[in-house]
Amino acid sequence: QVQLVESGGGLVQAGGSLRLSCAASGSIFSINDMGYYRQAPGEQRELVARISSGGSINYADSVKGRFTISRDNAKNTVYLQMNSLKPEDTAVYYCTAAGVRSAGVFGTANYWGQGTQVTVSS
Repeated sequence: QVQLVESGGGLVQAGGSLRLSCAASGSIFSINDMGYYRQAPGEQRELVARISSGGSINYADSVKGRFTISRDNAKNTVYLQMNSLKPEDTAVYYCTAAGVRSAGVFGTANYWGQGTQVTVSS
């Protein structure tokens, strides 16, 4: 069974930084895309950033120039470095792994982490 374990959330003042990590565990053969979504209270879940196995990256316009996503394919781990944080970045951040091939699963599957709270105070 594939699991995504997130870490790194917390409370930070505006202008500060946080680093999120998400490790996928299980009998994994390959993962296409890894990334982060976020959901603020009363809002829809939105893409923050994602990175393919080949290193192609997409960012939400709202985080370009402030957030950096990276990935360690050997460790099935994705990182999100968040700098110059703003109060509007406050949300629950969810890690995702898409196109996962793993033992005992036919084809590919998508998985979500449990979410980690990021709170930015003004």
